Amino acid sequence: MYLVYLGLGSNLGDRQSNLLQALQKLRASSEVEAVSSYYETQPVAGVSGPAFLNVAAKIRTQLEPEVLETKLRSIETAVGRQRTAPLSARPIDIDLLFIEGVARDFGRFEVPHPFLAERPYNLIPLAEIAPELVLPKSGRTIGELALASHTAGVVKKARSLHFFANRQEEEPDVKLSIDRAGVSNVKRIVRLDIGGKETVFNGEFSMVADLAPDRAGVHMSRFSELLEEATLDVLSRSQDPARIQDVVSSIAREIVDSQQALRADVRLRATFGLERWTPVSGKRGEETYALVAIAHADRTGVRRVVGVEAEGMTACPCAQLMVREHSLRELLEAGFSQADANRALDALPVATHNQRGRGTVFVGTDDDREAQIAAEDLVEIVENSMSSETYDLLKRPDEFFVVNKAHRNPKFVEDFVRGILARALDVYEDFSDDTFVLASQVNYESIHKHDAFAEAFGTFGELRAELRTGTYRGAKTDLATWLGTKTSPILSA
Repeated sequence: MYLVYLGLGSNLGDRQSNLLQALQKLRASSEVEAVSSYYETQPVAGVSGPAFLNVAAKIRTQLEPEVLETKLRSIETAVGRQRTAPLSARPIDIDLLFIEGVARDFGRFEVPHPFLAERPYNLIPLAEIAPELVLPKSGRTIGELALASHTAGVVKKARSLHFFANRQEEEPDVKLSIDRAGVSNVKRIVRLDIGGKETVFNGEFSMVADLAPDRAGVHMSRFSELLEEATLDVLSRSQDPARIQDVVSSIAREIVDSQQALRADVRLRATFGLERWTPVSGKRGEETYALVAIAHADRTGVRRVVGVEAEGMTACPCAQLMVREHSLRELLEAGFSQADANRALDALPVATHNQRGRGTVFVGTDDDREAQIAAEDLVEIVENSMSSETYDLLKRPDEFFVVNKAHRNPKFVEDFVRGILARALDVYEDFSDDTFVLASQVNYESIHKHDAFAEAFGTFGELRAELRTGTYRGAKTDLATWLGTKTSPILSA
C-alpha cells in the first residue's frame, strides 16, 4: 500500500469540473484521503493558455508506481487531454509529486518530482494537506519550502466547489439493506470473440449491487471506471479476443470487491453480424443478432450464462386452420369433391396472419465445455425453431421462399420455445445434467393489439427427465436460481 501525493491542474474548459472528474476517476483504483483548496496560478515555463486552477491530493493505493503513472495518463486522456504539443494549454494535468518511502528514478518519471521545490503552484496546495513531508535531497519540509517560495502568483480561491469524502462509505441514517442499486444502459465499445475472431461491438451494460445495511450507496461514478478497467484487464490476459462471459464475470467480481457489495449482477448486450446468403438468389449479406451474457458474483464466486437474440417469421396455425376450413367449404360449393378439395389444400400453402418474432436462448455450464458454446450455434438453434428465418435483403424469389416456408411451417409461440429447448438439448447432448438453458419467444402480433410471449427454462437433467416420461416434473430451476441471485431487471432486460 502506498501513500501518494498528486498535483492536479487545469487551464482549459470548466476547470473545476475537470479537476473533480479526474478525482472521481482516481476513486476507481485508489482511496482519496485529502484534497487541498483550489489555487489559481498563471501559466509558467512557456505553457500557453489562460490561468491554471491547481489542487493537491493525497491518495492511498495498492498500484505500483509504474502502474499508477500509467493510470494517471489514462485519466488525463479520459478527461479530454490531447497531447498535441508539450507546452499547449490542457483541460487536465496530473503530476505524481511524492510517494512516502519511495525515492527513485523510474526512467519515465522520478519520485519525488525533480522540480517540486521550484513549483509554487504544486508546493502551496501540497503544504495545505501535507506540510510535514520532507524532500530527501534538501532535507526541508514541504511547509518550509512553501513559505520560502514566491507566492505572489498563487491565489487561493475563496469560494469553490468541494470534493467531499466518500459519502457512499458512511453509514446510512436508516440501516436497512438495499436489494438493488446500480446503473443501466451504459454504452461502451467492446471487442469480443465471435467464432475465434475479434469483433468490435456497440455494447450496452447494466450493473447492480446488493448493499448491506451499513452501506449508504454505491459509487455511481465508479461504475464507468470499472467497465473500462475490467474490460482492459480481461483483454490483457491473453492475445486471444475476450469472450463476452469473461467480461461480465470480471466486472461483477470487481463490483463485489471494490464496492464491498454483498453480491452483484452484470448484463452485457452487444449486436453483431453473421454472414448469410439469401435462400434462392444467393445474395451475400450480413444479418444482425444480439449476443448477451449475464454474470452473478458474490463472496463465494461467479456464475454466468451466455445467449443470443434472433428474429424470424412466425405463422399462426389457428388462423390457418380457420382459413383452410373456409376454403374447403368454398371448394365444395364450387363443385369439387371432398378428396379433390383436400388434395388441393394439401398442395398449396394456406393463408394465415404472420409476424416477426424474437427468440432468445441462454446456456450456462460450470465445466470446461463452456468454451464450446458458440454464438453461431445459438443463432442456428433459435432461427431453426421459427416458422422461417428472415433476411434484410430479399429479391422476389427469396420473398416467395420465406413466405412459403413459413406458411408450410405454422407454429404457436409455445412451439417456438419448445423447439429452442429441444434443439439446445440436441446440439449440446454431451453436456452434463447441471447445464442450464432458458428459451423465450415474443411474437409481435400483426392483427392483435398485444404481443404473444412464452418462456421455459430448467437444467438439462430436469428437461431430459420430463422428455423421458412426458409428464410434468414440478417447478424447474429458473435463471435467478441457477445463477444464485434474485429476480431483477438485469435478468430480464
